[in-house]
Amino acid sequence: MQARKLTSAALLVAIGTLSAHLIYIPAGVSKCFPVQHTINVIGAVLLGPEYAVSIGFLIACLRNMFGTGSLLAFPGSMIGALIAGLAYSKWKAIPAAMAGEIFGTGILGGLAAWVIASAVLGSKAAAWFFIPPFLVSTIGGSIIAGLLLKSGLFAQIMAKEGK
Repeated sequence: MQARKLTSAALLVAIGTLSAHLIYIPAGVSKCFPVQHTINVIGAVLLGPEYAVSIGFLIACLRNMFGTGSLLAFPGSMIGALIAGLAYSKWKAIPAAMAGEIFGTGILGGLAAWVIASAVLGSKAAAWFFIPPFLVSTIGGSIIAGLLLKSGLFAQIMAKEGK
């Protein structure tokens, strides 16, 4: 069971890292990345909040190392993954994970990004500068994750995990 979770997490990290330069929405000092939000919801549902946050952290680290992300990748991925994982753990419903991702990344992650951009990057942008693009990105990514999870693509994994 543990090996299956680690392998699934590694696969999600690889997909997130390799696709980072292909699909993103530039928003000032931020690069909004809908694939990350898809991965957050899938990781939250299949693996739980701890794995989802770890996956988000690793993708953000690798994206920064490879120059395809910014420091704002950390709050933009980790907060949403945590809330998505906690929401799914509580309600055992994919829409709950999607809503957790949207609120966690779109609102809380956007506010955290503003703090980081102001304090570390010296940005003079208002908090509301980050929230709309984060929301667009996370809503799109969450819908894609919901469709993928409902499609049966992950049915075998979900059945083995008892979900």
